[in-house]
Amino acid sequence: MIRRRWSPEAADEWTREDFFGIVLSVISYVALALGTPLVFFFWWGWLLLAVGLAALLLMIYVIDPKLKVISSEYEKRQKRYLEDLDRKIRWED
Repeated sequence: MIRRRWSPEAADEWTREDFFGIVLSVISYVALALGTPLVFFFWWGWLLLAVGLAALLLMIYVIDPKLKVISSEYEKRQKRYLEDLDRKIRWED
């Protein structure tokens, strides 16, 4: 159901994993933001914190493989760009 292996081209496209990441990030943000102060006043504040933490961990599980592939591809492009730029600068000197 959740895709864990990505090629750089496939990772750059919008997929259901991105949608899951968006939904889970909203759930985790709201649950953690509300649960943190409510933990001091109500028992269900702890429940909100647990839901927020679970949503956060699930979001990381879903979206992290895709982000790692995109990040490594970006680092490769950046390295090539800096090498080309360095060659051009040395040629001008």
